Amino acid sequence: MDQEILNNFISEKLSETQSLLEENLFINNTPIEHRDIYYGLITHINNFLKGYKENRFITLTGLRGLGKTTVLFQLYEYLTIEKNISKNNVLYLPTDELVNYAGADLYEAINTFIMNEHYTSPVFLDKELFILIDEAQYDKKWSLAGKIIHDKSKKIFLIFTGSSALNFEMNVDAVRRIKKESIFPMNFQEYNFLKNNIISPKNYDFSLYDLIFNNGNLNKAIKKEKEMKNSLLNLNNPLNTEWEKFLLWGDFPFSLQMNKEEVYNRIFAMINKIIEKDVLNLKSFNSNMSSTISQIITYIALQDPGGTSDKKLATILSKSQKSIREILNILEKTHLLFAVRPYGSGGKQLRKPWKYYFLSPAINIAIRYKMGGLRINERKYLGILVENFVASYFFKYKQNNNPFLNIYYDPGKNGVDFLLETINGIIPVEVSIGKKDKKQISQAIKRYKSKQGIIISNTTSSIKKEEDIIYIPLHSLG
Repeated sequence: MDQEILNNFISEKLSETQSLLEENLFINNTPIEHRDIYYGLITHINNFLKGYKENRFITLTGLRGLGKTTVLFQLYEYLTIEKNISKNNVLYLPTDELVNYAGADLYEAINTFIMNEHYTSPVFLDKELFILIDEAQYDKKWSLAGKIIHDKSKKIFLIFTGSSALNFEMNVDAVRRIKKESIFPMNFQEYNFLKNNIISPKNYDFSLYDLIFNNGNLNKAIKKEKEMKNSLLNLNNPLNTEWEKFLLWGDFPFSLQMNKEEVYNRIFAMINKIIEKDVLNLKSFNSNMSSTISQIITYIALQDPGGTSDKKLATILSKSQKSIREILNILEKTHLLFAVRPYGSGGKQLRKPWKYYFLSPAINIAIRYKMGGLRINERKYLGILVENFVASYFFKYKQNNNPFLNIYYDPGKNGVDFLLETINGIIPVEVSIGKKDKKQISQAIKRYKSKQGIIISNTTSSIKKEEDIIYIPLHSLG
């Protein structure tokens, strides 16, 4: 490390961040709206300013393209403008630039900032500082740096953003100090708030979670759904039209200002960046492996419903099963995709293929768009997308609310799409486009001794319960 280069780098970041706000917080002179995660982080900041010293070492992780950098600039604006905190007390630090151009690490940069700008060390700080660290995965020792700074001073508020793989790279001693926050593609409620200025009923999501996962209050969920539908009367398009638009290309924040072709091109570029920047950063593959990773992602996007096995992919791509398994594990760590295993014993889970879903259906569409296989109007393909949408809904719930939830698919003949394993037992779930009888779900309820089953469909207009089956419209799932 060259100390003079690092000194200049820190000074440059302090002086230029304010001028970067307009570039990063406006599109066509229109301010970018705040995502839900912003308000959660504001709560942590305000508590810190009130003297609460827990939750001052935060990680914000998620897939590329979801607005993590934008959130950091919005927080910078909040601190320096709304809270009137001196710009010298707020440092925005892009780790990729720090490592690649200044040749330094985060620990060196933070100490240099405190020494050069505040003439002290972390231990003797007498004022609150805010350090907003972007792309933290570029410094392999980021969590150790955060842990040491956190322990040295209660006057420093730290936020580290990065790919979802940050969660797997934490120093053991740092884990208990970190407050983990995650960012995901938008749900339908957040989409409507940001795009159409429509506010969802309070606790709508939680009433639905309670109904689905806890056999909760049906009447409360129905009441909240009615409130939601009333608010959606202000849409410029019919509800189903707006929901389909959201499904096909509307759940990434950047989609709010783009047409669908631009969105698909942006997503495809994002996938390539994940391969080059995140996957290869996590694991040292040889130079030919980038092509194999792309082929695996494309194969998963283009396949018809049904699982795929390491062995099958290894045969198709002429690679070892070990290499295929390593790649799939890392792709899961980035949250580009996730696996749903077959329900059953450990042996069955090893023998049967796993199903892979993308974090957003739009990722699947973007790949098909680039490969020339886009057939949105085909019922079978729409069925693939809504199954992906529902799987992603369950995955996000597990990540945010209940890590003990297990999501499986039913490997039996004529099995239902999903089996949710909760502390209260198995919940069978069937997803459908078009009319679907209740035979499959009824058989699954009986087979797994379930209290209830769920059908999520585009032909159901409102939440209802008939005997032991709950019907939920796709657009109500969010």
